Amino acid sequence: MEDRVKVTISEGVADVRLVRADKMNALDAAMFEALVATSSRLAQERGVRAVVLSGEGRAFCAGLDMGRFAAMKEEGGNGIAGGEKRDLSARTHGKANFPQAAVWGWRQLPVPVIAAIQGVAFGGGFQLALGADMRFLAPDAWMSIMEIKWGLVPDMAGTPILASLVRDDILRELTYTGRIFSAQEALSYGLATRICDDPRAAAFELAREIAGKSPDAIRACKRMLNNLSVDPGPALLAESVEQMKLMGSPNQLEAVSANIDKRAPRFADVG
Repeated sequence: MEDRVKVTISEGVADVRLVRADKMNALDAAMFEALVATSSRLAQERGVRAVVLSGEGRAFCAGLDMGRFAAMKEEGGNGIAGGEKRDLSARTHGKANFPQAAVWGWRQLPVPVIAAIQGVAFGGGFQLALGADMRFLAPDAWMSIMEIKWGLVPDMAGTPILASLVRDDILRELTYTGRIFSAQEALSYGLATRICDDPRAAAFELAREIAGKSPDAIRACKRMLNNLSVDPGPALLAESVEQMKLMGSPNQLEAVSANIDKRAPRFADVG
């Protein structure tokens, strides 16, 4: 697990770092496993009072590993950790499935989570950032709901979180286009909490401040604030159902092939 995610805990603050810097911390099967295991472990750590989630190197997380998309093209694989054996509609982690748990686990963690984001947070990496309570972005950071590029929908718990953050028409535009947007745009949309020259340092400063408050009150606040949202269960299931319809379909495979081959896609009409 430590070849994907490293955790150190000091004075009540858990430092959680994605450490696959050579691949821009992209999400492969091992990264999914590590993220789910790490949030599950920290949920049981009584001494943890706040978490800083970040990525080593030049990116927070570039999204799903390109090798998974290559598998889609060559073998019809679905690109998800566990491959074709995993039923995405199965609720294996409360209201979530396994890939969703890689994000939803941070949302459900009993203590605040601050994501420190540099470089890019694309696709699944963007959804991972959404799992945090707050997002601190470097001025030159970039984000995207990129799944449409690959003929897919965001299916890692992003939609119920986005619905509480972003104006409906903006959310639709970003989802339909997969447009890459800047840190300043993210701030204006409600997707960034702050823009910081050093988001990791700023995140730790706030995490230490939170760790100095009553842990009972902080946990109570997170429970209360999480309960403000509508029931996420139907949205989480809808993500999975729609994704399963798309994965391996002719137009989805054409989207993958066109991107890998660097050509314009040739999509079939649908009724």
